[in-house]
Amino acid sequence: MNIRLIRFSDNVAMAGILRKSLEEFNLNIPGTAYFDESTDRLFETFQSATAAYYVAEDNGIIIGGAGIYPTNNLPSDTVELVKMYVDSSYRGKGIGKLLMLECIEFAKSSGYKNVYLETMPELSAAVSAYKKLGFNLLDKPLGNTGHFSCTIWMNLNIA
Repeated sequence: MNIRLIRFSDNVAMAGILRKSLEEFNLNIPGTAYFDESTDRLFETFQSATAAYYVAEDNGIIIGGAGIYPTNNLPSDTVELVKMYVDSSYRGKGIGKLLMLECIEFAKSSGYKNVYLETMPELSAAVSAYKKLGFNLLDKPLGNTGHFSCTIWMNLNIA
């Protein structure tokens, strides 16, 4: 298994994993990444010095991904962990954690002090993983993600 930056050729596979994952939990609803225009253009979306998207691959097959993005209207010292999804047949093996750690390291090296994320209660395994890494619950959302269906907001201080 290898973790690397996304390539243009990974767009279709990663969009498929993201949408299939949300469908598994009946979360293919408005206000989620399912309908984001950027879901089909992850490579293009993350072509910035302040953003990065990592994919996990196993024998050349994309099995998951996660990104760091400076979402609009976040505090200047905060970046968002976004579009973190792992193919269902690879979950529970620590791949999500490795992707998150790669993203957190990018955030630190880019000078950010906080990593913010939004999720939903249906994704309880992910919420548990975030808590194990030190993410804390927030009372309200930050920034302007457009993900109005997300009802769990979390932050990790990395300073």
